[in-house]
Amino acid sequence: MKLLRFQSWLAATWTGVMLAVGGLAAPSLFMVLERELAGKAAGRIFTLEAKLSLAFAMVLFVIERRRVRDLAESGQTTTVMTGNLLIILGALFLAIFGEFVMHPMMEAAKAGQPTNLSFGALHGLSSALYWLRAVLVGCLAWRLTANRAA
Repeated sequence: MKLLRFQSWLAATWTGVMLAVGGLAAPSLFMVLERELAGKAAGRIFTLEAKLSLAFAMVLFVIERRRVRDLAESGQTTTVMTGNLLIILGALFLAIFGEFVMHPMMEAAKAGQPTNLSFGALHGLSSALYWLRAVLVGCLAWRLTANRAA
């Protein structure tokens, strides 16, 4: 029970971090700083957030695997794959893709190097994937809280 509480807390904290970074910190930078400086600062914040997301995802994955293994060993479930695991893996994939694929492509486009998409298109895609990840993590927090109440 304590492990499920901790898992719920982690998912909720991760959701809060994503909302604070994407919804408050980054837009605020563009309100008070010059565009180029705000972009650099926002990029740095999103890089830190991505690394934190990797840590959150790995810890949540390990906890969920343990929880599901315990349920399987006690005969309460016959599967080792759960919706929560799929959500965690989806969020992990989006964090890795955003940081190690989208971010370098955006930097290349910003530097004037040839890319398949413009900086604006890459930025829009990156933003959409970020918010999709935030929704996934929010759903995970919701699901874990509902499991805890049951």
